[in-house]
Amino acid sequence: MARVKGAMATRKRRKKVLKLAKGYFGSKSKHFKMAKQAVMKSGNYAYIGRKQKKRDFRRLWITRISAGCKANGVNYSTFMNGLKKAGVTLNRKMLSEIAISDPAAFTALVEQAKAAK
Repeated sequence: MARVKGAMATRKRRKKVLKLAKGYFGSKSKHFKMAKQAVMKSGNYAYIGRKQKKRDFRRLWITRISAGCKANGVNYSTFMNGLKKAGVTLNRKMLSEIAISDPAAFTALVEQAKAAK
């Protein structure tokens, strides 16, 4: 039986890594060994970044809601507690959008939260 060499699989694997490393500076885009390390590292950064993005957006929404609350004379935690007691089930993303685009509606929500205290 003939001996099978792994040239095709090896070339395919190396081309895949070098394609992912396209645009990297210097040897990182040319040499397989360095490209492999760079791709692994960038993959880790991308994975972590996808988690951080969720945290960052939540923090932004909370900041926007808090600013809207302060404009209406109530703090964030009191507002959120009041909404929960009033049975309003809007998430923070939607609340922040309302605070920015429709201040009158947000003021109505604040009044509803104050009344539920």
